[in-house]
Amino acid sequence: MATLLAGSGVLLIAIGLLWLVLLAFRSSLLWGIGALLPPLTLLFVLFRWNLARRAVLLCALGVIPLVVGLTMMAGSDPQRLERIFSLDWARREPTSPPELDIRLNGQLNGQRFAPQQGELIDGVLSLREEGEGAAHRELRIRLHRPVTGVVRLDVLPEDRPGVADVELSWLAPGSQLPQVRSLSEGYSLHLDLQPLAPNKLAGEFHLSLPAPYATRLNGRVELFADRLRYREEGVDTHLDNEDTLRYVITDYLQRRFATREVRVQPLAGLAWPASRADVVVQASIAGRSQRLTLQLSKTPQRGWFVQGDHYPRVPDERPAPVDSPRRPVVQATDPQPPASPPEPVASEPRPLSVERLLQQPSRYRGRLIRLRSERGVNAEGRFGGLDTDGHIVIRRAVKLPGEALFRFSPEQVSAIELLEP
Repeated sequence: MATLLAGSGVLLIAIGLLWLVLLAFRSSLLWGIGALLPPLTLLFVLFRWNLARRAVLLCALGVIPLVVGLTMMAGSDPQRLERIFSLDWARREPTSPPELDIRLNGQLNGQRFAPQQGELIDGVLSLREEGEGAAHRELRIRLHRPVTGVVRLDVLPEDRPGVADVELSWLAPGSQLPQVRSLSEGYSLHLDLQPLAPNKLAGEFHLSLPAPYATRLNGRVELFADRLRYREEGVDTHLDNEDTLRYVITDYLQRRFATREVRVQPLAGLAWPASRADVVVQASIAGRSQRLTLQLSKTPQRGWFVQGDHYPRVPDERPAPVDSPRRPVVQATDPQPPASPPEPVASEPRPLSVERLLQQPSRYRGRLIRLRSERGVNAEGRFGGLDTDGHIVIRRAVKLPGEALFRFSPEQVSAIELLEP
């Protein structure tokens, strides 16, 4: 009711102002042009009151329901009224950059194909196009051989089947089920993908199918190599998928048993969406096979975590220092004065600051540092230098091939610790 009253008041005021401008043009061209400017509109009302009074009266009538509607809204829903006057609804929300850099030219089934999502997981390369009317347009390439690290593959039309199967799926107008077409030979395919930290593959992609399929794609693609997703502070543990749970469980077992040598087998019995999961974990821990039952929960603040997790982080595994060979003890007849202990080697104090790091980045490249941002985010890893934008880059190894990169603006850093000389 309040919204209806306020809306009707605005409508009456708008009609009254439009009527006033038309009356000004009816009076003369100069008055009409001047009535488009608020100060001159008031002059027109003063000097041509007999002509403009009806339009002014209509505007005044519109003020009454507008005030009543806003008053009712302030009493029932003040937050909504605040949003209206703050004009947040008129501001265009900034669009987030795409997760993947996919630049393909060509078509799929005779139509332009511009996928936004792509992955190469368990030997299946998938490119998907999202959006209304194209939610089911997808290209899948099933590789018959497992892939790890660099992916290079060339298939020619005359090659025998058994290398990869190509599958197209799309949703035709008026159809509820997607149409699927597949082939295992008679096409050309070129893949040259390089690992890109922390969990991506990027490189050249070329596919040309026989003429009846009307499919030809060429360009560069960027694909996810697993279902983990990374944010500024690390892995996003809020996602519901097996890879996220395996990451959480691996991190938990590494801290619980104080070793990095943890391999978690695929999990079974998972159902999504969920906020709780009881899983039976089969894992190899420090070379020994173990079977554990864990209870995991999910919260909006923390994401997925193992219940009862109170274990500290695993210290970095460094090679033990090699003891210098001991000199043989020589017994002398005459008592010798005890040798004075060697003076300790004085190490240069290294109070690390942001200014010192920025002045001499090459001196600390590859060293282990711990960084804390003003928002309380902690990041620990090897210093990777400065990127093109002047951000501090920290590299940290992850359980999958590759590494995670953390970038911090120097203005965001509140403290830096050098963890090794």
